[in-house]
Amino acid sequence: QVQLVESGGGEVQAGGSLRLSCEISGRTFKTYSLGWFRQAPGKEREFLATISWSGSITFYADSVKGRFTISRDNVKNTMYLQMNNVDPEDTALYYCAAREGPTSEYVGRYDFWGQGTQVTVSS
Repeated sequence: QVQLVESGGGEVQAGGSLRLSCEISGRTFKTYSLGWFRQAPGKEREFLATISWSGSITFYADSVKGRFTISRDNVKNTMYLQMNNVDPEDTALYYCAAREGPTSEYVGRYDFWGQGTQVTVSS
């Protein structure tokens, strides 16, 4: 089993920055591809970014490309999402997820999920 715990959410003004963290424990962390997703009220869970086990491959949704950066530290067993120039439309519950295999943008391909951390962007 793999356990994921998100942190770093909160309230931020539009145009500001926030860094989310995802601590991972359980089975070997470094063999998993990881991803960030978010879900706003009344909407489906949305892919944001994914990173390979080595960190050499990353892929972003168009909605966050150039504003958000995904990274991971395999020594600390932690993944990050640096969010810059945030917008009120970025308000959502943010989730991290892990899968054993290559990176993916599809929700259904991830095996393990955290409980989420709330991000609220005010205008």
